[in-house]
Amino acid sequence: MRRENLTAEPRHDRPADAALFGADAVTTRTFDSPEFAGITFHEIRARTILNRVPGASRMPFEWTVNPYRGCTHACVYCFARRTHGYLDLDTGVGFDTQIVVKVNAPELLRRQLASPRWHGEHVAMGTDVDCYQRAEDRYRLMPGILTALRDRANPFSILTKGTLILRDLDLLKQSCEVTDVGISVSVGFTDTELWRTVEPGAPAPQRRLDVVRTLTAHGIGCGVLMAPVIPFLGDRPDQLRATVRSIAAAGATSVTPLVLHLRPGAREWFMTWLGQHHPHLVRRFERLYADGAYAPKWYQRRITRQVHDLAEEYGIGPTRAGTPRRIRPPGPAAEPGAAGPARLSLL
Repeated sequence: MRRENLTAEPRHDRPADAALFGADAVTTRTFDSPEFAGITFHEIRARTILNRVPGASRMPFEWTVNPYRGCTHACVYCFARRTHGYLDLDTGVGFDTQIVVKVNAPELLRRQLASPRWHGEHVAMGTDVDCYQRAEDRYRLMPGILTALRDRANPFSILTKGTLILRDLDLLKQSCEVTDVGISVSVGFTDTELWRTVEPGAPAPQRRLDVVRTLTAHGIGCGVLMAPVIPFLGDRPDQLRATVRSIAAAGATSVTPLVLHLRPGAREWFMTWLGQHHPHLVRRFERLYADGAYAPKWYQRRITRQVHDLAEEYGIGPTRAGTPRRIRPPGPAAEPGAAGPARLSLL
């Protein structure tokens, strides 16, 4: 790894070599504990933590916070793999085992939120790599980040596969009392064999649904991003039905399907994995994704229609676009005829 390549998330308005931190500000560590076997952590003191999303992005938000780069969930399809290439790190095994940790993220965020140039825009987390991956259990960056956002009453959202989010339940409840908060858990399928091979470092799907159940029980609405729906491996009607049924049983406020997309970096790693585990599907994937990173529109529409029909059958609905709605603490029961709970936005 060339430390001078440890740069900020790509920005259209900054030079490609603008360093996020000094090359002499990196401390490399390994830990003996079994859960971190084979993993190297690169601790850095970042110069900025609020990242502006490029204008051409499809994302429904403008600002993100990513306290980590690389992810021990090791999802073979993760689109963020290519960002490791910006650091001159391997986008395959290196993405899973070489984790960059912005150890000063909480204090830096607090300072940036207090700047007169900051106007309280929505901040999305978990949009690049998971902020509640295993590394968070050791570094504990999220409590400070959530505290900074809560104290400024700054709206935010979290997308995660990590059950560790429940550790911060009290902070989430406090934040919901003062600002708009959106929580989404990612569960693309409930097939345990598929999970073991494509998401080997992530909590099991049922454990993630337990997170939804727990948050709901504490008055925090939680949506599910049903992502990714993997063609030929997780898209059979019975698989989709089983997943939506489990999401509904967990009490999710919404379910939003998202078909697998294969961007550069992730595509090469996923196709290598596919050739090893399902070689008979390689040609089918090559044909389906022949035109780029996204599956054809007809396929995406088919999956979306199937999931939405199932969601309606089980009494939940898709997420609406727009900013997250405030999740209010439990209150007195609504009077007859009152509006039901608001659905959360995707992120």
